[in-house]
Amino acid sequence: MTEEHTGAWTRTSRVIRARSEELYDAFVNPAALVAWLPPAEMTGKIHEFDARVGGGYRMSLFYPPTERVFRGKTAEREDMVEVRFLDLAPARCIVEAVRFVTADPALQGEMTMTVTFEEVRGGTEVTLLFENLPPGLRPEDNDAGARLSLEQLARRSE
Repeated sequence: MTEEHTGAWTRTSRVIRARSEELYDAFVNPAALVAWLPPAEMTGKIHEFDARVGGGYRMSLFYPPTERVFRGKTAEREDMVEVRFLDLAPARCIVEAVRFVTADPALQGEMTMTVTFEEVRGGTEVTLLFENLPPGLRPEDNDAGARLSLEQLARRSE
C-alpha cells in the first residue's frame, strides 16, 4: 500500500510505557505540553489554550542562552507557533494545523501534524506525522526535534 502525503513530510514514532489515555492527555493539557514538548534545552510558554476542535493554542519555544548556533523563527531566540485542533479523538488521534509566527516567507504556511496512539506490547506507540512542511523547515531538522520531544514525553510518562 502506498501512502500519499502533501508536500514535504516526516513521520516519527516511539513506543512509550504508558497508557494511550495518559499520553493523549499530555497533548491536550497545557501544563503537561509545555513540560515535554520543547526539544532539548529549549523552554516553552503557552500564551493561549483551548482544547476543543476549532480551538487550539499559541506557544513560544525559547532557545537556551548557551546555544550559540540558532536562528529563531519569530525572534532572535524564539519560535512561536499557532495551532488549531482539526480533530480530537481521545486516546486515539489528534490532528492539528500548525503555523509558525514569522516574517520569513520560507517558514510561512500551514503544516498538518497528526498524532496517533496505538496500544502495542510494552505500551503505546506514539506517531507524529507532519505534512506540508514549509520549504524553510528541513525534514531532517523537523524529525530530530520530534524525536527529542518524544524522548522527553517518554521520560515524563514512564
